[in-house]
Amino acid sequence: MFRAHCILPLLMKFLASVLFTLAIAAAGTVTAADAVKLTRVYEKIETKWPIAVVVPPDGSGREFLALQRGQVLILPKDEQAGEAKTFLDLSPRGMEAANGKFEEGLNGIAFHPKFAENQLFYLSYTQQKPKRLVISEMKASGDKADDSSERVLLEIPLINWNHHGGNIVFGPDGYLYIGVGDTSKRNDEKRMAQLNAVLVGKILRIDVNGRDHHNAYGIPADNPFADGVDALPQIYAYGIRNPWGMSFDDKGRFWVADVGQDLWEEINWIEKGGNYGWSFREGARPFPLRTDKPSEDAKLIDPVFEYHHGEGLSITGGFVYKGSAMPDLAGAYIYGDFVLGKIWALRMDDSDKKQHNTLLYTSPQTPANDPKKKPAVLVKPTAFCANAAGEILVLDWNGAVYRITK
Repeated sequence: MFRAHCILPLLMKFLASVLFTLAIAAAGTVTAADAVKLTRVYEKIETKWPIAVVVPPDGSGREFLALQRGQVLILPKDEQAGEAKTFLDLSPRGMEAANGKFEEGLNGIAFHPKFAENQLFYLSYTQQKPKRLVISEMKASGDKADDSSERVLLEIPLINWNHHGGNIVFGPDGYLYIGVGDTSKRNDEKRMAQLNAVLVGKILRIDVNGRDHHNAYGIPADNPFADGVDALPQIYAYGIRNPWGMSFDDKGRFWVADVGQDLWEEINWIEKGGNYGWSFREGARPFPLRTDKPSEDAKLIDPVFEYHHGEGLSITGGFVYKGSAMPDLAGAYIYGDFVLGKIWALRMDDSDKKQHNTLLYTSPQTPANDPKKKPAVLVKPTAFCANAAGEILVLDWNGAVYRITK
């Protein structure tokens, strides 16, 4: 048993290394022509580290671009314009630790369903000393946010700079959904994702209109653990590693991409009270580095789709497309891979059976001099968002915004 326990991590590293090598090799091979093009937009505007484009439900058609260092811009109507209005700038707050700039900072923005009436919007961002994820409310006045109006709803303790998620989105029920990673460097070392006494490794749901919880927000009465007995009442689903990319479609399905560790990337349809397996499982398979077993009555929910690390290395979730410019993509879930710059269109039927998964685009890449290193990738998708016309914007970690075209 001791020898097996020692060998297993080495075997996992070997398998991960093999898949990584295969993925990098595949990225460097000649493939079929891309099915779509990426057209650079807002090229004259500085858009470093973009993480979201959100259109508020107020009929204005404004497109708000959130940047990880803390700025929120209102994009101009003209995609070739050279200036954007600054709606909010949180960059002076020092949201990132010196070693945390890859994932820390501003991670999410969402507008109240009644934004047209109340001008309220919500942010998810990190803060230091102590390290935590902050969910807060602010009020807008025209094209400017009033940061003096900030009301902190929730602060979630973190123990590492990575794997905290931070995406937020309002559901069709009017509640705010919050994706929180397991705050572990690797392996879910502290076993947080299955522990419902903490808020990390979870999907949370709160009522921003309520005040019954810490006089800050409400707990929806139908939350699975609303009574707070043996689990925190904010928890909606659990067994999550690092959710990045959350959206609802017109059928009410809640799509969440969960970044994998060694072997598998996954897409889930999140259900109330669902257990999505991490770290007993990675994807739909047992996670070999966790030797204890789930309880006999545990019901672990499989992803609706997964891909292995021979195809990509870090999933970025997206949304179900319903625009008009790309009719062949209507009804498909658009998502991609951050590391290798791939974009796919996934079609599912209503019984969560995959119909097909189509590779739309693979980023141009420059191989590294060291074969063990990742290539330089032109487009590293951090988000897939709908613009005001419902068309697909691809946000690129390298500091660009693209629109998918034919």
